[in-house]
Amino acid sequence: MQVAPERPSSWRSFLKAQWGEIAGMDFFTTEVWTPTGLRTYYVLFLVDLETRGIRVAGITRHPNGAFMAQVARNLTDAVDGFLCSHRFVICDRDSCFTAEFRNILATAGVRVIQTPRQAPNCNAHAERFVLSIKSECLERMIVFDESSLRRAVAEYVEHYHAERAHQGLGNERIAKPDTRASSNNQCRERFGGILKHYYRAA
Repeated sequence: MQVAPERPSSWRSFLKAQWGEIAGMDFFTTEVWTPTGLRTYYVLFLVDLETRGIRVAGITRHPNGAFMAQVARNLTDAVDGFLCSHRFVICDRDSCFTAEFRNILATAGVRVIQTPRQAPNCNAHAERFVLSIKSECLERMIVFDESSLRRAVAEYVEHYHAERAHQGLGNERIAKPDTRASSNNQCRERFGGILKHYYRAA
């Protein structure tokens, strides 16, 4: 009697089976005006696939091996590391994700899953966040220094969690709002009105 060979599970099956333990990781770049001219900054972030929650892991002009090693140590910190509750992290094959970076995560019990080349859909949740932060925020602003970039990214992530509705979550917010009824409608603005959130004050 012949036994059928094991067939590798599909990407969709893998995601479904491990959904609550997977994070996506990616970089996006943005141009910043500095006293020495226009400079490119790299923003490294992670997204929890189940909750859609975002963690910015670092912002730098030089995503070199030392930077990535420190990021790996921060992410796997036993107290508040974002990856403490995850077993897998999805990233592309960018050379920034060095062997040392992957080894530090592996030592902490986090397996790095590298996507196939030129297959952004394999990390679709991370790609969608990049589209959102750029189209809704960064592309509508002129950022003049690193501190301004950090402030803008932090403000947008707060908006993304607490104020922005997400279709993948049934048009709910990541951070559940106060549902107490009120007729006192108010508007919260960020970046001089670039981002607006309408809500009922409790």
